[in-house]
Amino acid sequence: MIADLDYGLLPDESEDHFLGLDQAQLVGTDTLLTTRDNIEAVIEAKAMMCVYGPAGSGKTMSVNSALRHLAPDITHRLELRAGPTPRDIRHGLFQALGLPGEPPARPIEFDTLLKEALAEEFRVLVCDEAQWMKKTGFEFWRHLWDDKRTNIAVIFAGGDGCYKVLRREPMLASRIFIWQEFTRMSKDEVRATIPAFHPVWADVDTALIDAIDKQAAHGSFRNWANITTHILAGMKKLNLAQVDEDLVRWVYSKIGGM
Repeated sequence: MIADLDYGLLPDESEDHFLGLDQAQLVGTDTLLTTRDNIEAVIEAKAMMCVYGPAGSGKTMSVNSALRHLAPDITHRLELRAGPTPRDIRHGLFQALGLPGEPPARPIEFDTLLKEALAEEFRVLVCDEAQWMKKTGFEFWRHLWDDKRTNIAVIFAGGDGCYKVLRREPMLASRIFIWQEFTRMSKDEVRATIPAFHPVWADVDTALIDAIDKQAAHGSFRNWANITTHILAGMKKLNLAQVDEDLVRWVYSKIGGM
């Protein structure tokens, strides 16, 4: 059975933030700017890159943002789930590239078709949630990239699992042009970023932002988006004009431990 995958071009910018948080802003952090510089270098070199780090640290958001700026019309994105096999990846690429007809039944014929398509023009292929892949999946991508006919750059984005698999295999690791590790925001980064992330935090006391991050958000963009969504709902429900400690405690009652 083919694993569950998402296919296609870059999602709309409104989908970048967790829960589709309205009015959330993409903040030009050092990490975001570094990602853009790294992807620009990978595209220029037609190379492969590995972006890795904990869930909720902004990997997908940063990669998508950079590619919207650098290569919006030539990027094709796959999001992998449930331990994809090379067969799954073949079918994912077939759909992501919009190839006509029915997928070939035999792997050799399928690979030939994909290589011919990937030789027609330069493309950027993004493999998101790459931590689900095993060695055979990464080897398939290497097989495509190594072929002298193909004209591609490949970006792997995922958790520490993809980093560990790639680093264990010298033939794979040696082909990665850039490794970029994402980490959770530091206290100073939270202070600088969150007031710009959403208008609701713009005038909130720094001490309260520090407390929320320490107790619940833990430097995670995704956690902050979740908390912000609850904050907005609470303000509407309780008819509040600003964030205070009572509202924050109300939010904690909704989210439990994070």
